[in-house]
Amino acid sequence: APPRASNGSREGAAGTWLRTQLAPGEVITAQSGAFERDPQESSTTDEELSRAGSPASRGGSGSTTPDYGEKRLPQALIIGVKKGGTRALLEAIRAHPDVRAVGTEPHFFDRNYEKGLEWYRNVMPKTLDGQITMEKTPSYFVTNEAPRRIHSMAKDTKLIVVVRNPVTRAISDYTQTLSKKPEIPTFEVLAFKNRTLGLIDASWSAIRIGIYALHLENWLQYFPLSQILFVSGERLITDPAGEMAKVQDFLGLKRIVTEKHFYFNKTKGFPCLKKPEDSSAPRCLGKSKGRTHPKIDPDVIHRLRKFYKPFNAMFYQMTGQDFQWEQEESDK
Repeated sequence: APPRASNGSREGAAGTWLRTQLAPGEVITAQSGAFERDPQESSTTDEELSRAGSPASRGGSGSTTPDYGEKRLPQALIIGVKKGGTRALLEAIRAHPDVRAVGTEPHFFDRNYEKGLEWYRNVMPKTLDGQITMEKTPSYFVTNEAPRRIHSMAKDTKLIVVVRNPVTRAISDYTQTLSKKPEIPTFEVLAFKNRTLGLIDASWSAIRIGIYALHLENWLQYFPLSQILFVSGERLITDPAGEMAKVQDFLGLKRIVTEKHFYFNKTKGFPCLKKPEDSSAPRCLGKSKGRTHPKIDPDVIHRLRKFYKPFNAMFYQMTGQDFQWEQEESDK
């Protein structure tokens, strides 16, 4: 039996609600659709990981990597969520001199676990005493085995989850898949098993990932809430320095990444990183970020908001944080 976190009384609540407390017209089906869904955000290839894990590797960070230090298992992980803002967070925290992070997504606790901890350690960059080793793989948050596996590696591992309005996140997820597979059905078709009856297809990963309360229960069986930091994907755009202050505090780091590190790119619609002492151009996220979303039928968006509302409320209660996604929607 897994170790119980202090929140044991809520264990199973979201899952039970999902199975039984369905609002009229908002029925979920759990059948798998005929369309092949892409559950990963990763652009990591096996070749990149084998290079990173080879003895000749000089680490994996974008900043200059020292030839000294040693490779350590990570003390902190960005575990999710896909299309929430994990890349932006990783790039921002890598600007801190006491953080060393892998640029690629190792997918150790979901895809590569059988390769063993030594393989995982070899993928990591070299660090000096006092530096924190980190990695990010957004699919960990929705992988059932990940909490147990991470807990068995180190039960004091710090976990960071970047969350975003689940409706916007689902559309962003679909937009990414559409860019790779332009022949896929429309968002409206994939979101419903039966649109006339309002049968939402929660087996589609684009929708299921956003049921945050359901996934969080799995983590709370192994980790106390105090070891998990929830970062707002929205505030990471509107107030990156404020969110990064929380991240640095959570990791026990001095607040070095501040507003001086950010420059807002009006074209992209989100902040870019810059070195405060450097006059070189700010470093922005790649072309795969900030894509224009396709226009979605407003009725579908309304139904999805209604679908997510009780799960969002449960997530706010579980985390003790109100992300104000409903308020944000009513403002539009």
